[in-house]
Amino acid sequence: MINEKRLLELSVLQQSLDYSFKDPGLLNTALTQSSYVKGENRGSGHNERLEVLGDAVLELIVSEYLFINNPSMNEGLMTRIRSRAVYESALFEAARGIELGKYLLLSHGEDHTGGREKPSILSDALEAVIGAMYIDGGIEPCKAFILSFAVKFINEAVKTVTVKDFKTLLQEHIQQNHSGSLEYNVVSVSGPDHKRVFTMEALINGVPYGKGQGSSKQEAGQNAAHATLVMLGAMDPDSREERL
Repeated sequence: MINEKRLLELSVLQQSLDYSFKDPGLLNTALTQSSYVKGENRGSGHNERLEVLGDAVLELIVSEYLFINNPSMNEGLMTRIRSRAVYESALFEAARGIELGKYLLLSHGEDHTGGREKPSILSDALEAVIGAMYIDGGIEPCKAFILSFAVKFINEAVKTVTVKDFKTLLQEHIQQNHSGSLEYNVVSVSGPDHKRVFTMEALINGVPYGKGQGSSKQEAGQNAAHATLVMLGAMDPDSREERL
């Protein structure tokens, strides 16, 4: 049961979201970090399931926006721009814009160590809020809310993400210089099932060169190829702004 003080706090947040929840309990759950529940035995509801759902809704809305507004954009570039537009740093900035941190329910330990300003916690909470909004009101309010902050990041991503494929560029560089064989190796996989982080390295004639990370093997491989091109002197390090 949510007390009157908490309901008042949530009503202020809903004004920032420009959406009024029919079930404020969903919003409260979205703002409840697992440490608050698991570490201090305060019930069973936390935001991790809503976060998974919100992540999927976020990707759908951004993908739809790119599809409708960029009819000539190929699927590879759409994926890369979407990845850049909804990356943790973008979600963190959006969460801070609505002061989401002050509404979070955290364990005492997490709160005292600055949890309300941690990018990972804030970005996850924003995804959970989107998931709660979807359950409460369907796709349309989610679309309105997401596009209210995501269009800025989408436009920035369109400007900075290159159409070049770094793996292709590296393959061409190796062929032109007769450097031998190229392959990619998965070094490690970390993170929860719904947020895997892959680390890959590029090997030339079996010798490891650049490493890269990403939320998919494709993204990690692209970043490993980019790092290798920089190591080989074939690409300026400043071109990192064109990474996936």
